[in-house]
Amino acid sequence: MYTPAQFAKRINVSVKTIQKWDRLGILPAKRTITNRRYYTDDDLAAALRLPRVPKDRRTVAYCRVSRQAQKPDLAHQKRMLEQYCHHQHIHVDEWITEIGGGMNFRRKHFCAWSIRFLREKSSR
Repeated sequence: MYTPAQFAKRINVSVKTIQKWDRLGILPAKRTITNRRYYTDDDLAAALRLPRVPKDRRTVAYCRVSRQAQKPDLAHQKRMLEQYCHHQHIHVDEWITEIGGGMNFRRKHFCAWSIRFLREKSSR
């Protein structure tokens, strides 16, 4: 993750230039939740016209609530996360929603995903 100043320095342009590119949609910046601009390695590759190397990565979104009575909150939480991902151009490969479990290791879906993730990582 690069700040606008770091990114500008790497591609040898001014910060004002990348801000203008963001406004014009030439090289849109990502935004933090506090609305600050930032850039990624993919943005750097695009700016430098480097060949893109496909990454073997998956994006998993996880939503949970504590009780069954909060099921409407879980649906709202997922909708808000979907909206955020859509606006940030984040493709989600897998959605995990869970009710109950508390903040411990009794979260069945989260633990199953964690174990699957660790197995995939260790096989490479």
